[in-house]
Amino acid sequence: MSSPEAEDEETYFFAYSATLRIFGDIPDMDAISAVLGVQPTHTHRKGDSGRGTSPYDHDMLSYAPPVDQSEPLHKHINALWVKLKPHKEYLLELKKSATVDVFLGYRSDCETAGIEVPHTSLQMFSELEIPFGLSIIVS
Repeated sequence: MSSPEAEDEETYFFAYSATLRIFGDIPDMDAISAVLGVQPTHTHRKGDSGRGTSPYDHDMLSYAPPVDQSEPLHKHINALWVKLKPHKEYLLELKKSATVDVFLGYRSDCETAGIEVPHTSLQMFSELEIPFGLSIIVS
């Protein structure tokens, strides 16, 4: 039997993601995928129709590891870093001709919640010399 307090508790939605993004003028996306050993989650070419009415301004390849969105953010970050870490030097070299970053997402319908990322999950940002940025959507 459940307690009255448990019946009053709301069930909140939480979703997390970590996505490698490479964008700019990318002549050979297949070569990048081959070096990284990943199948892109999304690609588009400059001039392709975007979600709105404007065409994309640049080529883009993105990869998100297969981690369920309900898993905590650090699990997404760690899974991405496991794939990318062996290719750190390649990604640093790629940054000379394209933008390389990691898009982090946090979505919830709870306006009083937050996230915590262990310090051990921050290595990727330091090693790849990219900022830790987080898109937060509360609906």
